Order: sequence, then structure tokens, then C-alpha cells
Amino acid sequence: MSETLHTDVLIIGAGAAGLSVALRLAEQHDVTLIVKGSLPGGASYWAQGGISVAVGEDDSIASHIADTMQVGGVLCHPDTVRMCVENGREQLEWLMAQGVKFTQSGSTEDAAPADSNVGNLHLTREGGHSFRRVVHSDDATGAAIQKCLTANALKMPRLKILGHRIAVDLIKDQQGRCVGAYILNESTRQVEVFAAKAIVLATGGASRAYLYSTNPDVASGDGIAMGWRAGCRVANLEFNQFHPTCLYHPNSRTFLLTEALRGEGAVLRLPKNVGVTVGSNAGLNPGSSNDNALGGSRFMLNYHPLAELAPRDVVARSIDAEMKKHGLEHVLLDISHREPEFIKAHFPTIYAYCLELGLDLTKDPIPVVPAAHYTCGGLITDLHGATNVPGLYAVGEVACTGLHGANRMASNSLLECFVFGTAAARHIAQTIHQVTLPGQLKPWDDSQVMESDEAVVILHNWEELRRAMWNYMGIVRTSKRLERAAHRIALLKNEVHDYYSRSKVTRDLLELRNLVQVAELMVRSAQLRKESRGLHFMSDYPDTDPAQAHDTVLEPE
Repeated sequence: MSETLHTDVLIIGAGAAGLSVALRLAEQHDVTLIVKGSLPGGASYWAQGGISVAVGEDDSIASHIADTMQVGGVLCHPDTVRMCVENGREQLEWLMAQGVKFTQSGSTEDAAPADSNVGNLHLTREGGHSFRRVVHSDDATGAAIQKCLTANALKMPRLKILGHRIAVDLIKDQQGRCVGAYILNESTRQVEVFAAKAIVLATGGASRAYLYSTNPDVASGDGIAMGWRAGCRVANLEFNQFHPTCLYHPNSRTFLLTEALRGEGAVLRLPKNVGVTVGSNAGLNPGSSNDNALGGSRFMLNYHPLAELAPRDVVARSIDAEMKKHGLEHVLLDISHREPEFIKAHFPTIYAYCLELGLDLTKDPIPVVPAAHYTCGGLITDLHGATNVPGLYAVGEVACTGLHGANRMASNSLLECFVFGTAAARHIAQTIHQVTLPGQLKPWDDSQVMESDEAVVILHNWEELRRAMWNYMGIVRTSKRLERAAHRIALLKNEVHDYYSRSKVTRDLLELRNLVQVAELMVRSAQLRKESRGLHFMSDYPDTDPAQAHDTVLEPE
């Protein structure tokens, strides 16, 4: 019989959200942090852009709120948006106190004001923002934050970090409270049993449900699926954000080209000699002309007055439309008109990576395609990060807090991680003394299952799922495509359930099980929204219906 391992707080996921909660709680409580793989973990590590905070000279809290609400397609929750925006400076100062080094400005035009507590930080602008308000660490903000917070976490004596583990399912007591979790230890191949007074899901999103994604393989929807099976309500899973500019190269399928490139003047072009009806493209600034030596016509001004700085859903759909219209495998992102030293200084990671692939950002337009990037919906939480299941919290991309609505505005996600990480930590600290630590929990029983010799089945089902989601639940949808997706996912779900019920669990099997579950919820949500809004675009319902200006909520059976 496996022993129950006890901790005050169990945090599943070690990205920005999970570390934020852990660092705040581990000074006073015993905290166990579960990491899939090794540290630094999570999709946060790959975030290039930054954190949106209204600290610029001309910027304001009101402007940041208005931009977020506008991009979110009227579905953002005003109380959540205000909470996140108003607490942005506090989170930025906390990160700097933790030791995170953000890029400094060389001028007053793109910097926080000199009397600001955050100093002379360089601010960039991304799609949907009216002002420069994105604080960053060159073009590798996520890596800078993760490395710093991880180093601090490793020094905390009351914080136990356990790597190479993946959660299987949550455990509830007879009163319906979440009291623990089953965790697969990949090293021993045994399922461990953890009991805690509070459990925090910080497992990220589910973009790996799609064939093309900017996310690492860990983004398999684990927390959303586990929360749903435990009785959590979910919302807005039809809103899947596709980042417009993922590098298109045979040796790189997930490398993101940050939106900050467009914020600093990069333009989107068709390949050379591919025609486009121009009209509104005339008279553009130097570097933004219709053609250059290697790339062809710009096209974004034919879709939106903000051109390349339009919200991400608009840019992604515009690229998708041009690719389909001209039969293209990619379009081009071009910043070669900017000074080489500026590009190298502001985007060193991207410049070096592209150079390794034979692409010079200072000279060449870079081939790009849209790719699944962010799950805007998730487990419904309140302003403390608490779900409807007592004892269970959700923070970060796994959660639906109401901040993003129908479309996440660029660089609001890291902000949400830290604001809600703080809120959840405070609420747990204030209430944990009222909870009794559970005793021995029911051990994991795998006595009736066998080692599988059919790993090829998992691979085949994984590929079939991701391709069906890409083809039928992608950037542009129709009712018929959604029916096809639902049918295929139902068949896959039955196959996976059968396989799961007779096989010992592995990471691949658990991830596939979770992705199939979340994919089903995504399609169900999309079928309920018979309109086009934000990231959800239906060809047979192209207009926005004011009567559907509400969250899409699914209740567990």
C-alpha cells in the first residue's frame, strides 16, 4: 500500500503562476511544487514579449482597462480587468525585488517616467495597446523571470520541488472538498498519493490539442481536464488564440516571433511576385513600402486600420485568408528596414536563433504562419483564484478569471499570473488554518491493468486529434466542421478510455487522455456560440450577436 505524502499546499505546475503562489506561501507553510519534467518548467519560460503595466508617461489605468475590454469582445469581466490593471505596478515591483532584470531604456520616448518606482524601463507596444506599456527583458522575458524565480524557490527550506512528475487525477473527500491528488512519478513509474489542505492547479493551457502550436509539449490541458473530472465549471473554451507569427521552417515547428517585432515596426508581406490589391497601402513610411528586394506586398492595411498592430485574432485571420487565397504555405515578417544594431540589441534571442537557421533578421523577411498559442477559457475562478470545488484553486492559463474575454490582449497573461498568484496565496494563507490536513487517502490501484505494448496507438490517436482540431476547430470554423470535429473526438475519446482502463499510466497516455477531454469541451463550447466574436470566427455566422455577449459556461455532469 502506497503511503500518503502530506503537505500544507500542493501546487501542480511550475510556470510563472505556480512559482508566484509558491514563493509567497513557502515562507510560512509547507509547500510541495509538482513539475512536469524539470525546472525551469512551464510555457512561461518561452514567453518572449513581456508584462503589460500602465507606467508610461502618457499611459493610464483607464486606458489599459479600455484596451483590454475592447480587445476582449465585450466579454471581459470589469472587476477582474480593474483588479489586474490596478495591481500591475505592485507585481512589477515585486518581480524587480525578486531580482528580475528588465530592459532599460536609452531614451525618454519609450521609457517609464523618471520619477517612477520602477525606474527607466524600456516600454514596447504590442497589438491592441494604445500606448507603449509592455515591460520586457529583451526578447526573452519569460526565461528571465523563470530563471530568477526558480533560483529563489530552490533556496526556500519549506518549499519541496518534485520533478519528472505528472498529475493523474484530483482526490475529493465525501463532503466534496479537494484534499489531494494522484501523481505519477516518471522515475519510479509509480503513482504517488499526496494530501494537502489546499491544491493549486497552475498547469497552463491546452494549445497542444492543435497540430501547430507555439507551446512546448507540456501544454496538454492537464489541469482543465482534471478540474472538469473533479466537478469544476469551465467557460469560454471556444476562444483559442492563434499567434500570428510562428516561424515557418522545417527545423523549427514551435518557435515564436514575438509581437514586439511588429510593435517596433516589422510588417507582414506576401512572398515576392504574389499579387495583392493594394489601395490603402500607398504612401507608407520608409521601410513599409509595398515591395522590397526579397518580399512582396504588404496586406494588413487591407484588413484593419491598425495594420500589423491590430489585435491578434484579426492578424491571424488575415494571414490565414491570404494563405488560402494565394495557396501559400507561409507569409513573410519583415523588419529588415530597421537598423541592424537596433534589431540585434532588442531581439538578440530571435536574431541568434534565426541566424542558426540561415535567416538574417537584419536582411531577410522571415517566413511565418499562425499557430495555436493561448487558451483563453478554462476553469472558472473567483477573484481569489478559487474554483467551485472547495479547496481547489486555479491560476494562470488553466483558469478563466474573466480577464481575457473573447480575445487575450498581448502581454496581459503574465500580468494575470502574478496578480492572481498573489490573490490565491493571500486567500490560502488567510483560510488554511480553518482546514484539517487529511489523513491516509485511498491508494492508487493498478493491480487490474497491464503494461501496454501498443504505444503506437497513443501516437496515432494524438496525431489524429491534433489534425482534426486544426482542420475543423481552427482559425475559421463552420457548423459542419464542428460537427465533424465532435464526431471524431467522440470516437477517439472512446478508444482512449478503453486503452486507459486496461493499461498502466504513462505520461503520453495521461496527456492524450487530457487533450481528448479538453478538445471535446472546446468543440462543445464552440457549437454553443452561433456568432463570430473575438477569437471565435464562424463563416456561417459571420456577425457578432449582442444577445450572446456572455460567457459560454459548461457544467460538469
